[in-house]
Amino acid sequence: MADPIKAGSILMEEGTYLPRSVSLESGSPSNGWAEMKNARAPFEKQLEEAGWTFFFMAGELKTTVFGFDREKTLQAALKRLIASVKSQKCNSIEITQVTAKSFLRLPYLSISAHSRHLQKGIVFSEAETSAPDLQYAQTDHIKVASTS
Repeated sequence: MADPIKAGSILMEEGTYLPRSVSLESGSPSNGWAEMKNARAPFEKQLEEAGWTFFFMAGELKTTVFGFDREKTLQAALKRLIASVKSQKCNSIEITQVTAKSFLRLPYLSISAHSRHLQKGIVFSEAETSAPDLQYAQTDHIKVASTS
């Protein structure tokens, strides 16, 4: 991973549909999820203007992974968080805190995050994640893909 994940990072599942009017820059994928490189305020304004909502789920997700290789530890932590996000039928995750420490000289990484979900409309719907082409026409949306 070229850029380390940090507080404020937003990862979006590859294949997530977006309105055509929204431009999205994304970084290299990790576990099928790409980091959003856009500034948040303009991105959310574009979504609002297109009639889409970027839901913020209240329950905080936390995980801790022990390991000497920071890259592998980070990937393992993200994999756990992504599994939690998918179980909530969401397509995005916002990292709120990343802490690297050690316990008895064994390094560990703790990450806190919140599930996010991007979809058309203001009522949360699982249908957008599981079968977007049934609810919306393919021609009105684009898919998230990494630029690298």
